[in-house]
Amino acid sequence: MTVPLKWRQHIEAWQQSGLSQAIYCKQQQLKMGTFSARLSEYRKLNQSQAAALIPVQIEPVAPIPTSSPGLVLTHNNGYRLELPTSVSAKWLAELLKCLG
Repeated sequence: MTVPLKWRQHIEAWQQSGLSQAIYCKQQQLKMGTFSARLSEYRKLNQSQAAALIPVQIEPVAPIPTSSPGLVLTHNNGYRLELPTSVSAKWLAELLKCLG
């Protein structure tokens, strides 16, 4: 589901206007029911696409043997992710984003 550009622009303009929905719709000659429906769709999409934080615990491994991972992420549900020290920060950030 996607909200058409026209409606995204109206929603963003309304948010910046400080007006009530009713007054904005009247000024823009929009049907209040249609505006409310598009606003609901817009909010659902933005909520589902919002970044979410997931709790992780980083535990150093000491001493670190050459065959052992350098970074261990542990979720409070018991999940454990072991990564080598060579993993890039950008890749790790993308992984955490996908897991969220």
